[in-house]
Amino acid sequence: MDTYLIFILGNEHFAVSVSKVLEVLQRQKVTPVPKTPPHIQGIINFRGDILPVIDTRSKFNLPKLNSDEKFLVIVFEIGSKEQKIIIAATADSVKDVLEIKDSDVKPVPELGLNYNSKFISGAINKDDKFILMLDIEKVFTNSDLSNINEIHLTENL
Repeated sequence: MDTYLIFILGNEHFAVSVSKVLEVLQRQKVTPVPKTPPHIQGIINFRGDILPVIDTRSKFNLPKLNSDEKFLVIVFEIGSKEQKIIIAATADSVKDVLEIKDSDVKPVPELGLNYNSKFISGAINKDDKFILMLDIEKVFTNSDLSNINEIHLTENL
């Protein structure tokens, strides 16, 4: 049994292992960075460090929020023990923290989803709502990580 943070994007519920979550931040001032891909919303100050913020709605091909709509920023720590990367991503809201048994997670067939189905490691049905289990390590691609490294290099100039 593992513990998961359940968050919402649009009408979709997603779960990510709490072992990958450092913090959930209320609406942050995100500073745009020129010449970054559309799914990189900008940067924030997190505990004195500059973090890139991924626009998860853009990454998952969901409609963008209006500028007056509120969002949260979830800070993740991904990677290996040798090379950990801290990254932030937007979410509409956080729903819950749940303990989920591995046996409750069912495989998700290829459905032509709007987002890359490799992100999804399975799904559970809770209260007549499907919760998609995210493999957060696969959500952020090598190009995302290289963009993040470029942002970090730029900030140190």
